[in-house]
Amino acid sequence: MTTFLAAGLLFDLDGTLVDTAPDLALAANHMLQTLGRPPEDEATVASWIGDGVPRLIKRALTGERFGEPDPVLFEEAQALYGDYYEAHVADRSLLYPGVAQTLAALRADGFRMACVTNKAGRFTRPLLRALGIAAFFDVILSGDEVARVKPDPLPLVVACERLGVARNGVALIGDSGNDMRAAKAAEIPAVAVAYGYHHGVDLTALGAAAITPTFADIRNYFRFEGRFLLSKAMP
Repeated sequence: MTTFLAAGLLFDLDGTLVDTAPDLALAANHMLQTLGRPPEDEATVASWIGDGVPRLIKRALTGERFGEPDPVLFEEAQALYGDYYEAHVADRSLLYPGVAQTLAALRADGFRMACVTNKAGRFTRPLLRALGIAAFFDVILSGDEVARVKPDPLPLVVACERLGVARNGVALIGDSGNDMRAAKAAEIPAVAVAYGYHHGVDLTALGAAAITPTFADIRNYFRFEGRFLLSKAMP
C-alpha cells in the first residue's frame, strides 16, 4: 500500500463526498419538462456528471456529450436549472458512507483540508452546510471562483495557496478522470475512490496512485508530520 506524507488534503465534491445525482436529476427534469421535453432517468443524468453544471445542461439539451445547443435556449435552460437546483440542492443528496466521521478524524489528525469542486459557489456552500460538513474545510473553492476548472490544475494550485501548504505536502482525493488529470498536471499525488462518477474510466491509467474502496479507508493512505506545514505556499 502506498502511504503519502501530507499536511493538506484536497477533496472533490460530487461523487467523492456526496452522491448528488438524485438532486441533479430532479433539477434536470424540472428544466426539461418546463421546456416541453421528456424527462430522463437518474442513471442517464448521472452519466452527464463530471464537467460542471453548464456541460450537464448542454448534454441534457443535445443528447450529446459535447454538443452545443442554441445559445438562447441554453441561457433559458440554465436559468431554469440553476434556480431549481439552488432551492433543492440537498433534498435527496446524501453523504457517502463514512464521510462525516472520516473528515472529523482527519481533522483531528492535524490535516488542513479543502473542498475543490467545479460546482458553482451558489450550490457548493449550501450543499456542504446542509449536509453538516462545511466546517471541516479550511478552504472551499468552487468552479466560478477560478479562471479555469478541473481538469486544469489551476484550482488545485489555488487551493494549496489558500491552505498555506506547499504542493509537495498535499494529496487529492477524487472520483473522476478530471480529478486525476488535474492532480497529475499540478504534480500532486491522487487517491481515487472506487465509487462515484468515473463512468468506467481507468483512473489508475490517468495517474491515480491508489484506489480506495470506501471513503473511510482514506486514512490508511496518509500520514501527517507537521514539518510540511508552512506559513505560505512555496512557488
